[in-house]
Amino acid sequence: MSLDFFQPWINFIHPVVMWLLFATSLYALYLGLQARKTRTADAETRKALVKGKFALRHHQIGSVLLAVMVLGTVGGMGATYLTNGKLFFGPHLLVGLAMTAVVASSVALVPFMQRGNATARFTHISLNLLLVGLFGWQAVTGMQIVQRLLAKL
Repeated sequence: MSLDFFQPWINFIHPVVMWLLFATSLYALYLGLQARKTRTADAETRKALVKGKFALRHHQIGSVLLAVMVLGTVGGMGATYLTNGKLFFGPHLLVGLAMTAVVASSVALVPFMQRGNATARFTHISLNLLLVGLFGWQAVTGMQIVQRLLAKL
């Protein structure tokens, strides 16, 4: 099969992956809140919450989010270039690149947080809230792009 067979569909892989990542980021937010609740709870409550292994699951999901977001960003840019011969310089591309930098910076703070650095923890939380907000905005602008692509089919 040639690339011509895949070209009409290749641009739809990125949006599907990003929607899955958006949902996964909301799940990671939930896990992070539960991990924080576990860490700050009284002894009795903590005993029950520890069984959920929220911190471990949050850490694992965060690692997956980082990897898939970087691959999804590069993949989306690659698909756009393959099908159009160029990248479209605009807010969707710039915010997507910024989101990739934000998630990488957030994950880079983990070793400092594990040593109890409160500033790193606050920054990690702030960056991830920013990331979720940008993800929501990207979902809207991404769907506008998908609608334009569907109109061409």
